[in-house]
Amino acid sequence: MKKSKIIMMLGAFLLLSLFVFPLWNITLEAPQYPEPLGMDIWINKIADHNPNDIKNINLMNHYVGMKEIPIHMPEFDIFPIVIGAMSLLGIIIGFIGKKGLYITWFVVMSILGSAGMYDFYAWEYEYGHNLNPKAAIKFMDKNGDPLAYQPPLIGNKTILNFKAKSWPMAGAYLMFIGMGLSVVAFIVDKKEDNS
Repeated sequence: MKKSKIIMMLGAFLLLSLFVFPLWNITLEAPQYPEPLGMDIWINKIADHNPNDIKNINLMNHYVGMKEIPIHMPEFDIFPIVIGAMSLLGIIIGFIGKKGLYITWFVVMSILGSAGMYDFYAWEYEYGHNLNPKAAIKFMDKNGDPLAYQPPLIGNKTILNFKAKSWPMAGAYLMFIGMGLSVVAFIVDKKEDNS
């Protein structure tokens, strides 16, 4: 079997790591919490990074009018199907062994990944901006407008006395490697054709 086929199949197989490892993490650090609060985002759930983190985040956010972190979202039903289908499709493309399909798979994965990141951003925006007007505590900016508490899509951000951190985790890195391997498979296939 050609090396390019094996590389493509390996890349597609790495997507399945999202069923084993979390995709993303959001952590909140503040002086009043010696141990940072965090939540791990998987393709099918949001989970505590440490025991009771989500409960504590929800209690804290309640006072400023934020909604609770959802136990279930429609995306959690869709994402596992999409990842499973794209992994299977990538393995089939590897068996077929056409380099044009390697790049097509990479482009489709990039579009799906971009759509997923946009969806994540939209959820964060709604979560941080749509506040209960009857909240017990209201913080205002210099103009007298209510503060928003949207965590960063990626990176670090200061929100009041909290440092919010949002970074990919093992599942995301393995997915990115898998996607990159489809491009490597394309390059290797071209070299195999020219040799």
